[in-house]
Amino acid sequence: MTEHTHDHNHEGHEHITLVDDQGNETLYEILLTIDGEEEFGRNYVLLYPAGVPEDEEVELQAYAYVENADGTEGDLEEIKTDKEWDMIEEVFNTFMAEEE
Repeated sequence: MTEHTHDHNHEGHEHITLVDDQGNETLYEILLTIDGEEEFGRNYVLLYPAGVPEDEEVELQAYAYVENADGTEGDLEEIKTDKEWDMIEEVFNTFMAEEE
């Protein structure tokens, strides 16, 4: 599991800090959130490294976001099934087509 903190008010973008197994922190911007509650019982988030120029190619990170029972925060988990990946890819492609 990846630890994270969530910042809603940083330069007009939502940011999240991921902490890897060695304790290294990396700041990411949230590109897109996906509501997958009905089909998969959890939501998803697509992230990219913060501070990267818009014209530079980046590798996106995708995680399932499982909110805690009290609704204040949650955990990021790996995406486990091909069906989830297919849904995320479809939503992302639609999002990119609308951006162009």
